[in-house]
Amino acid sequence: MRALALLGTLLAALLLASAAPASAHAALRASDPADGAVLKSSPRAVTLTFTEAVGLLDDSFRVYDPTNHRVDTSEAEHGPAGSDTARITFPKKLGTGTFTVAWRIVSADSHPVSGALTFSVGKPSATTATVSTGPVENPVTGSLYNIGRYVAYLAMALMTGTVAFIAVCRPPDPAALRTPIRTAWWALLAATLFLFVLRAPYEEGTSPATAFDLSALAKSATGRPGLALLARVALLALTAALPLLLRKRVSRDRPSRPLLATAAALAVALALTWAAAEHASAGIQVPLAMTSSVLHLLSMALWLGGLTALLITLQRSATPLPAAVVTRFSRVAFASVTVLVVTGVYQSWRGLGSWQALTDTSYGRLLLVKLAAVTLLLAAASQSRRWTAKLAPAPAVTAPDRVPLPVGAPADLPAAPDAPTADEPPASDKPSPADEPPASGEPPAAASAGRHQAALRRSVLAEVAVGVAVLGITTILTGTLPGRAAAEAAESGTASAAAGIPAASVALVPFDVGTPNGHGKVQITLDPGRVGANSVQAVVFGPDGGISTVPELRLSFTLAAQKIGPLPADVTDRGGYWAADSVNLPIAGEWTMTVTVRVSDLDQVTVTKKLRIAA
Repeated sequence: MRALALLGTLLAALLLASAAPASAHAALRASDPADGAVLKSSPRAVTLTFTEAVGLLDDSFRVYDPTNHRVDTSEAEHGPAGSDTARITFPKKLGTGTFTVAWRIVSADSHPVSGALTFSVGKPSATTATVSTGPVENPVTGSLYNIGRYVAYLAMALMTGTVAFIAVCRPPDPAALRTPIRTAWWALLAATLFLFVLRAPYEEGTSPATAFDLSALAKSATGRPGLALLARVALLALTAALPLLLRKRVSRDRPSRPLLATAAALAVALALTWAAAEHASAGIQVPLAMTSSVLHLLSMALWLGGLTALLITLQRSATPLPAAVVTRFSRVAFASVTVLVVTGVYQSWRGLGSWQALTDTSYGRLLLVKLAAVTLLLAAASQSRRWTAKLAPAPAVTAPDRVPLPVGAPADLPAAPDAPTADEPPASDKPSPADEPPASGEPPAAASAGRHQAALRRSVLAEVAVGVAVLGITTILTGTLPGRAAAEAAESGTASAAAGIPAASVALVPFDVGTPNGHGKVQITLDPGRVGANSVQAVVFGPDGGISTVPELRLSFTLAAQKIGPLPADVTDRGGYWAADSVNLPIAGEWTMTVTVRVSDLDQVTVTKKLRIAA
């Protein structure tokens, strides 16, 4: 238990260290006006489109004129296109020059996102407002919020898994597990209330000192994440009676079916409070994703919480634990692992979107770490399963039937081999060396069972320790931008940096020459993606998604509105990618990028892609 406490401390430190980077889950897909656009007349509104539904704050938009004065706007609202848009309107016409828009929203899976963009009316001005969007979250608030989420996950696993262990595995002394259930219940309640109080400063990016503002608490109670937390509190109130009901089983070997059904329904409802406010609630296939998320969380709770209950039972049991208890839990653990693998594969595919994202995104790299930890967990589980098999009772061997003597048989007829003679006691009464107790006074079978149980206890302890680590990695993973959203934003050329204006422009240009295996994509990166000199890198991906080599790649840029171009970018093969150290794009606006890809001596194709160049 001291080792588990140390591991929990290290994971808390990891959560504190990981709270500073942005936890954006919604990525900016497009904006109107586009970032860096030069307009002939003042726009009536600014509309942002994201990769998923977003929630709006009181101060979601701040617009500044070229002299750094704030511009009057309407309240933020969703646009006509739906909840994945955010929009403000201007009550009067803007002047000329460059305007800066700083924005901040909350993604559908509860994480805040911020950024900034510029547009010009008439022509770009000599001066522009210098606006910092600030960090997505206050470091202290973000750290405390992540720790609260981790404690909530642990408490949910311990409470649900321990109750299920009592109900299904039926340990001989369930009273020993009442304390862990009560501790987990209070921990989950405290963590949920803690998260609710911190919800407003977490969304606003302010310090924890603002948490107890009554208006902030009222606003938290109206948003989907806040409502999910309040629903969790209400469900915990209903679960408070379960330990008492489990203790009063009134001469039953197992809880009644209505009680089991009630407990299962409450567990599913609790799991839904997580699914409704995190990754599963946004993106593609939401109903299936939420179902998978609930099953994933419950199977994790049954396995990890049940392991902890088994460890406590093994530790506190004065006599060897009945093998039937361990065997029942082994079946539950096997089913839980099966569900975890199936739902985990689906959720990984949904979050990644492509094999390339596995190594090219933070989400993918963190997922690889989790997979390595899960592999260790499965290895520990396999070892525990072996010790469980050794504790299982051997099949009973029936004694051979005695051979009866026929009626009237001669007196000297030999007796049956198993029949005792008149002067010899029955064989079952004769002591054998194997039946004699050892010098310690403990029967050999009991000594063997004790050794196996001690080995099982060590194996389960290792399994719990690795499971706690996996849970910590999962908590961090749920606060990371999914690879699918990052790729979608990059493909649209508007990948948003959570801390401000993007530092580079990335575009994916599909091509197809019309021959077998003659299709793929070109990923083109312009750095910094703004007016002036830009470096260019181009990577060609084949039909299988892997990097492909082509004999020739040509690239040029045209700004039709100003009759500029085509401006060639003299990219050269750098061994695996094509690059040019500098291409000068003199004016902001919507440029047309022309890409020519030659895949053989005879086959080539030319494709175009619109690209926004900021001022």
